[in-house]
Amino acid sequence: MAAGHRITVEESDRQVLVVHGGQVLARSGRTLVLRETGCPDRYYIPPEDVRLDLLTPSETHTHCPFKGTASYWSLPDAADLAWAYPDPKPEVARIKDHLCFYATDVR
Repeated sequence: MAAGHRITVEESDRQVLVVHGGQVLARSGRTLVLRETGCPDRYYIPPEDVRLDLLTPSETHTHCPFKGTASYWSLPDAADLAWAYPDPKPEVARIKDHLCFYATDVR
């Protein structure tokens, strides 16, 4: 990692609820919280706790030098609102296939 850049991944005991347009997309008490220098905390949700039947894989892929290449999922009215790392860097291997959403309601 770059000097001064830090990423940690820890189990979280917080309940995470993801709602879009009044519809629950995910609910989990088994999330991982990723803390990265210069970024807000991000909650990564196990795929079993996400309504994948409502999401459509996107053509979008982005690359992070610290985490790897992300794949995205969309809703008809919300492009690329979730992402996951199918093959993350070894330092963050725990987030493999967990989904993260741009708008999460953390409770």
